[in-house]
Parts: sequence; C-alpha cells; structure tokens
Amino acid sequence: MGKKKAPQSGFKQRQFKKLAALYQKMEEHYDAQARQIGLRCAGCTDNCCTSYFQHHTYVEWLYLWEGIRSCPDEQQARFLERAREYVEQSREALARNERPRLMCPLNEDGWCAVYRHRLMICRLHGVPNRLRYPNGRVQHFPGCWRCQELTAEAPLTPVLDRTPLYQELVAIEKGLLGGKIATLPRVDMTLAEMLVHGPPQV
Repeated sequence: MGKKKAPQSGFKQRQFKKLAALYQKMEEHYDAQARQIGLRCAGCTDNCCTSYFQHHTYVEWLYLWEGIRSCPDEQQARFLERAREYVEQSREALARNERPRLMCPLNEDGWCAVYRHRLMICRLHGVPNRLRYPNGRVQHFPGCWRCQELTAEAPLTPVLDRTPLYQELVAIEKGLLGGKIATLPRVDMTLAEMLVHGPPQV
C-alpha cells in the first residue's frame, strides 16, 4: 500500500509546485497593476477578507488544506469553528436575499493566516480585471472600493486580463484530476465551506 501512495503524493506535489509558480505570477501582475493605479492596502478602512467569494477548483482547495495543515492544531481548530459559524451565518444572509459580508475564518489580527496558500480570487480582487469565457462573454470586475475611488476620473485605467492566468489554473486542475474532471461535481464553494467539508477526496 505504501509503495502505491508515494507516486500519487509526488504527483500531487508537482501540481502544487506549478500552482505556487502561477500564484507568484499572479502576484507580479497584481503588483504591477496596483503600482500604476497607486493602490495600497495600508491605511484602508475596509478589509477585503469580508468579501463573499466562491472558488471553483479542486487543486486550490487541496492546496489551501496544505496551508491549513501547516498550522498548529489549536489554530486549525479555531479556523474550523469560525468556518462553521461563517457557513451558518452566510446561509441566513442569503435566505434574506442579502450578500454575506463576514470576516474570513482564516483572518488573524487583520492578516491571512495561510497567506502563501490563499486562493486566486483573494489575490486578484483589488485591481480592475476582466475574464473572457470560451463563449466570448467578458466579465468585468471594477476592483475594490478604494481602487474605484482612485480610478473614478481616470479614463485610461489599466485592466488586468486574468484570462490567461485562469487558463493556466484550469490546465493545472486538469493535470491533477485527469479523467476524473468529467465526473467529479463542480466546485462552487466559499473558503469556509472548503474548510467545513475538509480536503477533497480526489
């Protein structure tokens, strides 16, 4: 049994290495965009960690759990308790037709406790960006409120095209899942739900 598990673990780590390299590329694109706009998080009165995000890949879900497992046991327990509260409160808000605005369960004293493992949307949220779908539809994201203030009177605001970054993420996802990608349920979960459900069995 042990001999069969080792190659699988090595294969998964190779996909994680690709994902980490992609995350680094995302950070470089984000930083370049933010510099052009003059966007900085320092001194902001808001916190992007209260934004309601849903995530869509197994590889990011698994990699997030790599970060969770690197934390002390008592911290992990705290994350899971917060995640359960988040899921319950967000469901209540959605039932009232309200968009949840709750602090991410991984936020510790204003910072992400698993910063190196944070997901794609967490990394690209602040700046204006767009995503082109295979059917030709383009979805635009204006950036955080502070970014919108900075760009309100800037007709030539740079926009980050996250399409090639997402395409690379999809390629890593396919590399991880192989033929399973056609049969596994589609991921459409908040980070808190990813914690409550535990790591995916892929």
